[in-house]
Amino acid sequence: MKKALIVAGGWDGHEPKQTSEVFSKILSENGFETEVSFSLDSFENADYLKTLDLIVPHWTMGTISSTAVKNVCAAVASGVGIAGCHGGMCDSFRESTEWQFMTGSQWVAHPGNAGITYEVNFNHSSASPLTEGLSDFSLTSEQYYIHCDPCVNVLATTRFAVTDFNENSSNGVVTVPVIYTKYWGKGKVYYISVGHVAAVWDIPQAREAIRRGFIWAAK
Repeated sequence: MKKALIVAGGWDGHEPKQTSEVFSKILSENGFETEVSFSLDSFENADYLKTLDLIVPHWTMGTISSTAVKNVCAAVASGVGIAGCHGGMCDSFRESTEWQFMTGSQWVAHPGNAGITYEVNFNHSSASPLTEGLSDFSLTSEQYYIHCDPCVNVLATTRFAVTDFNENSSNGVVTVPVIYTKYWGKGKVYYISVGHVAAVWDIPQAREAIRRGFIWAAK
């Protein structure tokens, strides 16, 4: 049985407890033995992390020790997968460029905050099993504008419209990744930028996308 570690915490607005429960259920239904931790101390044991098949971080902002970051990066480089969503993976530990380098992006803005209705468009030209059969979907939530590593493989995107509340609109309509994959050493990295609150995972396409992401990323 594959082993997954969910480490949840940080800013409560992203519902770390509720989201960890959703993720734990998805993982258990797909044959994972899952541990849920609400402490970053779980990242301090380098040997333990390398026994895992998958790490699922859901920790928004906060601070992390340099040892913990190095341990997670080393575990992923050794072949342990990492997969996560929204601010829980790519707005974690803003001072840690090493974390950002490994995970592949950093949140920088969500113009309009949580009241934006936007569409997620799958990149079916990639012919990826991660997106096969999934249809585009809309949601009303935070639309994440992320700065992204140029090496990522983009599987879904969203378009930011020209609006009077987004000063970046002076550059016109832009397309920003929502789902991507990349590699870190021997490990696989999966990220999806939706997931502001746990209810987002009631959307069938979103839930299926992250389910596939967990399975794909696992060692």
